[in-house]
Amino acid sequence: NNQPHEIIEASSMFKARGHSVLQTKLKNLITGEVISKTFHPSDNLEETEITKITAKFIYVHRNKFIFSKGDNPSERFELSKEQIGSVIRFLKPDQVVAGIIFKPSHQKFGSEGKNKIISISLPIKIQLKVKEAPPGVKGDRTQGGTKTVVLETGTEINVPLFIKEGDIIEINTEKGEYVRRIEKK
Repeated sequence: NNQPHEIIEASSMFKARGHSVLQTKLKNLITGEVISKTFHPSDNLEETEITKITAKFIYVHRNKFIFSKGDNPSERFELSKEQIGSVIRFLKPDQVVAGIIFKPSHQKFGSEGKNKIISISLPIKIQLKVKEAPPGVKGDRTQGGTKTVVLETGTEINVPLFIKEGDIIEINTEKGEYVRRIEKK
């Protein structure tokens, strides 16, 4: 639809008589809308040019997330919750992120979103402090040796029983999972 999209999920499916299709979930990088789309082998898509810049998350106000460009803190831009996506739960003030800029290669893309920061991406692994952690009961194995803790961003994730309040842990932002403990309280 003449706008850049990112493939979030893709699975190949074989139909009768040897035909295959690719079922996908696509995220519109300008609006943040997620849609389902099926592609056939005969479909042609145009790859778009995306560049990245360093940016810093500053604060959130009325569901608008305010960032500054890394090389010039006075240059600010805002994004909506939909544009940011699921990584929103790992954003904290002064978090360094990559700002994604859409550069259409042809005029048919129109001027919407042209050379404008349309989204952000977090590093794959980030470090966050544990704000709240219930005590791990040694005999409690109903959850497979894990417990739910609250991070400094307010996000809840499952971690091993030995994690305590005040620990700094590493999180995989793509999977939203605990990786390892960096620093004990």
